[in-house]
Amino acid sequence: MSKNVVRKTARPEPSFAQRVKQGWSGGSIPMWFMLLPTIFFIVVISIYPFVWIFHYVFYDYNGFTAYFIGWKNFTRAFSDSIYWYSVLHTFEYAVMKLLFVLPLSLVTAVILQKKRFGSSVFQVIYFLPTVISSAVYSLIWYFIFASYNGVLNGYLETLGWISQPVDWLGSMKTAMTSVVIVAVWGAFGNYMILLISGLAGIPEDVYESAKIDGANGVQTFFHITLPMLGPVLKVVILLAITTAFKDYQSILVLTNGGPNNRTHVMFSYIYQIVFGSSASTGNLQIGYGAVLSIYSAVIVAIVTIPYLRASKKMDEV
Repeated sequence: MSKNVVRKTARPEPSFAQRVKQGWSGGSIPMWFMLLPTIFFIVVISIYPFVWIFHYVFYDYNGFTAYFIGWKNFTRAFSDSIYWYSVLHTFEYAVMKLLFVLPLSLVTAVILQKKRFGSSVFQVIYFLPTVISSAVYSLIWYFIFASYNGVLNGYLETLGWISQPVDWLGSMKTAMTSVVIVAVWGAFGNYMILLISGLAGIPEDVYESAKIDGANGVQTFFHITLPMLGPVLKVVILLAITTAFKDYQSILVLTNGGPNNRTHVMFSYIYQIVFGSSASTGNLQIGYGAVLSIYSAVIVAIVTIPYLRASKKMDEV
């Protein structure tokens, strides 16, 4: 019995011109051309500065001259008490901000998401601080908190609640609280809009079914609204955490890290190390600031990565 042997001839490899033609007709090459501007800006704005920072971590660099000093910047950071106090202040600032901004954003979103008279106007008003520069609205709050001729002290004295002006931004007891108030005021409108968009995606049929089953407002909120808002809420929490750990602009305007470094957070201290301040008389320390930036980035990563892993496990449950 004979067997027919079928020989398969190997298909020749397409030439470069043919591959280019296939890629163009398939849409992959035009897609890469569209991505080129994005890739360019990522390299120029993100990757290049990061590489540039690593280049100067081993140097004493003041912007003009650079001297190789080896690992001295790294060892100096471990003995820099102001920086490590600023790390503690960062955690204090972040925790206080998150404890207020997240519940406030969620409650405001639930209230204003309902189609009531004036809800759209209040949404715009609460969102305005997000549009305004943090330096601008921090300057406004600086005059509100001013010790003398300040709006807040004027009202409190008129009401008889205080007998003499309070130095809100210059006192060790009230400076951090005042900074957190400004941070919450400037941030909650942005998170509120994100949560409102998430609430808009929850079907009304679910609420109607819960109402028919006899669920009250509290039960509906905890058993329907929160679970179905979970994906958006996780993103909002992540944004709130990373933003809270990176805030420094409003602090520089309000207190410049004072009094006695009480409101210095990681990146406000790094800013003054790298760019100097009105009170500093020494040279700029760009190399040392680069090392502190790396340490701070690691600290932020240590905080955010466990949250990302925990949220991923919650999705799998």
